[in-house]
Amino acid sequence: MKKFLLSACAAFGVLVANSQAPEDILRYSYFPQHGSARNMAIGGAMGSLGGDINSLFVNPAGLGLYKTREIVLSPGFGFNNNKADFRGTNTAAKKSGFDLGTSGLVIGFNSPYSKWTSQAFSIGINQTANFNNIVSYQGLNNLSSFSEQYAEEIINNNINISNNLTDPRFAFGTYPAIYTYLVDQFKIKNPNGSDSITVIQGLPEKLLEKGIALNQQKTVATKGGIYEIALGYAANMDDKLYVGGSLGIPLLSYQRITSFRESDPSGNTNNNFDFFQHNDTLSTKGFGINARLGLIYKPADFLRLGLSVQSPTYYSLTDKQTSAITTNSEKYTRYGTLSQSSRAFTGGTEGAVKYTATTPWKVVMSASYVFREINDTRKQRAFITADVEYAGYGGSGFNADGQTITTEDQQYYKELRSIIKQQYKGAFNYRLGGELKFNTVMFRLGGAYYSNPYKTAEFKSNIVQGSGGIGYRNHGMFIDLTYVHNLTKDVNFPYRLSDKANTFAVQNNTRGNVMMTLGFKL
Repeated sequence: MKKFLLSACAAFGVLVANSQAPEDILRYSYFPQHGSARNMAIGGAMGSLGGDINSLFVNPAGLGLYKTREIVLSPGFGFNNNKADFRGTNTAAKKSGFDLGTSGLVIGFNSPYSKWTSQAFSIGINQTANFNNIVSYQGLNNLSSFSEQYAEEIINNNINISNNLTDPRFAFGTYPAIYTYLVDQFKIKNPNGSDSITVIQGLPEKLLEKGIALNQQKTVATKGGIYEIALGYAANMDDKLYVGGSLGIPLLSYQRITSFRESDPSGNTNNNFDFFQHNDTLSTKGFGINARLGLIYKPADFLRLGLSVQSPTYYSLTDKQTSAITTNSEKYTRYGTLSQSSRAFTGGTEGAVKYTATTPWKVVMSASYVFREINDTRKQRAFITADVEYAGYGGSGFNADGQTITTEDQQYYKELRSIIKQQYKGAFNYRLGGELKFNTVMFRLGGAYYSNPYKTAEFKSNIVQGSGGIGYRNHGMFIDLTYVHNLTKDVNFPYRLSDKANTFAVQNNTRGNVMMTLGFKL
């Protein structure tokens, strides 16, 4: 654990210059399968089943089961209910918003003069990640203060707080902390009895030394999502072997508003500290590219076996950020309450940084058993299907981008990649579902389990999913309706320090999704 903490300090020595953190990589890769209502009703287990436009985003070989044209639209709605435990205090927050499942067009056609008896092309869009959420927690912390990260940064970067401060790398926390006297230099008696020494400390640390726990509160409101556009092609050889590939272009938009408040709960107005508040606004925009290759093989009429490989998504991203600190230092200065914005150190504009992000490789192995498997799908009675997915989260990372890349930038991203490798591991995800068909009406159930991506035993995360739905198909028209219930457990760090254990909140998220898919055979 100590090795991790020391590495974290090295990587975050220029914390405010680069807004990326190790957990950010999960934002772009650790989320449950999302797609059409049919796909979501069976737990997202689409690796070997095929015959659904969502094959574009799981195993494109499944497009090979199409022999006609189909147009699909999938609107949805999501409900978030978050609970967090921070230092023994429980807090709840809720947020809801609209969703978009897989929508698009599939064109299937026969090729009678080829060994590939049919082929299919498809274009579709899917909201693979939905960032609309709010997380809030608070509690009494007797271990550390948010201000200590700024004191560490001053020391690690040899910042002379008496000089004119002009380096924009430190504009988003450290400089405002200095200008509002949240951190300052103090003379203390040397423990060995010699002359006093000068140290950099945050005002809240003085309360911790007196045995007063700090009241800490953090709220993070996010919105946006990842909308992936995909083009796919598949071919079918004698209804036995299906091969396909797709190219995806994810468009990423993420906005985050963070508020952190730390205050003196004692009511003593002579502590030289009442409260400080740090407000931060971050927007991330960009695009990426990925590819998927897959096959489905039918060794028997009733059995389908699937294998697909998804390349990492390579993102080009730009962060824009502003922040401000307000500190009430009571009688420590004659000013009382002071405020300072990052814009004072960035020429009056938002801070901006360009970088690249790489998500993990994913491999999906799958199998389906179809009861009464015949070419006439109207006479098929049921199926059961399962996927096992491997995602190598430890291989994810960030890199510097842009025209001017400094040595500090390169070192920062090198250390950040090292932390990601130390903190995350490869993990298996499991999806299972089935359908029972009564002529034109189908009933579906499914479930999924996404396992812990963290190496460190202290950090635990998983996603448990249950789903169910109903479908209707008749005369070239179909409509599916699904409800998905997700339970997510994760950790949230309010800040990171090198010389103390990093305190964190245990977060439990309950997310409900209602998804409808409307489609027409053309």
